[in-house]
Amino acid sequence: MKIGQIHSCAELIDYIQEIGFLPLLSMGIRGWSAQEAVDEDCQYIRLPDGGYEWPLWEWKGEIIQNGGPAYGKFINNKATFISREWWPDFCNYRRSVYPRPEEGSIEDAILQTLRNHGSMITRELRAACGFTGPKMRGKFDTYITRLQMGGYIVTEDFVYPHDRHGRKYGWGWSLLTIPEILFGRAACCPDRSPLESRMRIASHLQKLFPYSDDQLTDYLLR
Repeated sequence: MKIGQIHSCAELIDYIQEIGFLPLLSMGIRGWSAQEAVDEDCQYIRLPDGGYEWPLWEWKGEIIQNGGPAYGKFINNKATFISREWWPDFCNYRRSVYPRPEEGSIEDAILQTLRNHGSMITRELRAACGFTGPKMRGKFDTYITRLQMGGYIVTEDFVYPHDRHGRKYGWGWSLLTIPEILFGRAACCPDRSPLESRMRIASHLQKLFPYSDDQLTDYLLR
């Protein structure tokens, strides 16, 4: 694992391609996150005027656009990058764990809305699906997270509002889509069984964490 060794977005893109699976923020496994891989100049800094600088956070969209990895809440409901090499196996296995939503269900309606529009920022998708009342945001986010965990929704980019001077501000809005649109249908349906995909991923994770046991693999892939 690289800890504090990455200094640029381009280096992080290369590292994601090398390692295959990389959470954005620490998940408790030492060294296994983009947050820990980048040097201190890329970490969150609070500015005297109340603003902030966080290069790592700002790189997310550029990584997705230029590096091509999938990004979403894929592991333990946490944001994770998955390289294009490993996405087909991950998607194949996870969709066996999280079956495709039943026709007419809320999750099916969310996916159909994305298919019809191609991509939508989260708040627009939420409104289009009728989640506009009090306390609806949390309920909607639960559905989105489950669909991401199942490999049905990915983040295409991040959209930021701009102030009157044309400067970006805020944390950004996720631009969501389905992986078949972003990567193509073939990238979501490899020519092997879900069990074979799981075995391939498990073997790769054991190389990343040579001192781990099957419990860790089960935890990460559940």
